[in-house]
Amino acid sequence: MLALALWGLDRGGMWRDEAVTFQVAGRTVPQIWRLVHGVDAVHGLYYVLLHAVLAVRADEVVLRLPSVAGAVVTAALVAEVGARLARPRVGLWAGLLYAVNPMAGHYAQEGRSYALVAAGVMGATLLLLRGVERGVWWGYGLVLGVTCWLHEFAVLVVLAHGVSLALARVRGRVWRGWGCAAGAVLVSLLPMVVVSRAQAAQVAWLRRPTGETVAGLARQFFGTSQGVYWVCLGLAVAGLAAGAAGWRGARRGQLALAGVAAPLVVVPPGVLMLASQSSPPLYVDRYVLYALAGAPLLVAAGAEWAAGAAGRLRPGGRRGVTGPVAGPEPPSPVARLPLRASVGRLPLRAHSVTLLGLLALALVPLQQFPLLQQDRDPARRPDDLAAIARAAAHGVRKGDAVLYLPAYTRNTALAYPEPFRGTRDLLLARAGDVSGTLYGVEVPAAQVRRRMAGIQRVWVVADHAVLVGRWTPRNPGERAELDALQKEFVVAGEAVRGRTVVRLYVRPLSPAGLRPPSLPPRPVRW
Repeated sequence: MLALALWGLDRGGMWRDEAVTFQVAGRTVPQIWRLVHGVDAVHGLYYVLLHAVLAVRADEVVLRLPSVAGAVVTAALVAEVGARLARPRVGLWAGLLYAVNPMAGHYAQEGRSYALVAAGVMGATLLLLRGVERGVWWGYGLVLGVTCWLHEFAVLVVLAHGVSLALARVRGRVWRGWGCAAGAVLVSLLPMVVVSRAQAAQVAWLRRPTGETVAGLARQFFGTSQGVYWVCLGLAVAGLAAGAAGWRGARRGQLALAGVAAPLVVVPPGVLMLASQSSPPLYVDRYVLYALAGAPLLVAAGAEWAAGAAGRLRPGGRRGVTGPVAGPEPPSPVARLPLRASVGRLPLRAHSVTLLGLLALALVPLQQFPLLQQDRDPARRPDDLAAIARAAAHGVRKGDAVLYLPAYTRNTALAYPEPFRGTRDLLLARAGDVSGTLYGVEVPAAQVRRRMAGIQRVWVVADHAVLVGRWTPRNPGERAELDALQKEFVVAGEAVRGRTVVRLYVRPLSPAGLRPPSLPPRPVRW
């Protein structure tokens, strides 16, 4: 996981959300505190954490290092949960499957909170096993509480853990301990819920999940290439079926691998998708990245079942636990059966099965290598602010007037200020760190024309969809900017980088915009 996360980490460009992390974490803690009262409350704790990290060195690589650490810890915890609930080789297979998953690798290289949230959820899952075994719940509540403050949708794992306990038919003592810890987490999260509900307009761009959304998430969880996807999905189904068969004969109160992994995969995404059908949509795949951890556990469980079935089919194969058995194991609330089904003591030795599993696992990243390689290209992100800044550097000069349309495109100048140093931000009234906003406060619509009056040329950093009329900003000031540009200026040149345009507008007949009368102004691309 560490090797894949560090591969291409310095890809040379941040995208929009990473740039928000970068510029907000660079503010003072009081300024961050003021910001989260109006916007991005769900990321407040993460911004404070990154404020401390970027104080060491403020660059793109350091920005992503906490996510690298989160992904590495998650892979290790997936392996530990698999080893505890089944056997060491199941944990090894599951941890490696998580490490080579493209979705895990993608968010290991993002300057956002999701990889850390996944680590926190798996830490809480491991502490759930400890709580069932020993009756100690304070660690579970503490880790889960901090994780939910990193992103509030992590609270859905409480439902998944509740389903796991119900499948294990735990006793009242366990329910009481878990209930107190989970209740404390929910109570601690109430202030964020109240504040974030008032900020729901931030996710107004989300769309309701469909069947294609479910299929797409399954692809991300079990494999993007056809061969990997169907093999892993089949093994996961086998692991779930073997677990279901084991539940019927399991002692009451025993947690089983399938009983922990399946709710983790299904419950958080399912609840968020269903809630998005009857209320404003809230689902994005990255919000439930932590649910991915259950998928490799199910696949590894299925691989263990397949190894056991193969061992029983070979001559001399028989049921039992591989290796010598000194005596009966003491009763434990953590079930290790039926996944300890033997692969045959004589025909297939345990280390041979483990090695075969590792060889099969090596084929997974080979099958998906093109995707892993493409993911290191900044152009594969929704946008590349470094490329936009480089385009602006070719034409923008000190003293030039600049407009940002909509205001969030100012993110480019905040993340990569050098090309815009010395320019005039024509409509900015108060900067973001002063106003407690992400991108600053612009002048009211009534003052837009006055600010633009007398300007002969202006550079515009804009969303391409706005300039071509595919959508119109809701903000009256931004609509006034667009109207003035269309009526009073002509295009003298532009550079398109993904969804963003850097465009030079000039007033007709101005010295910068003169053309022979017989020739209309022609945009020049660079």
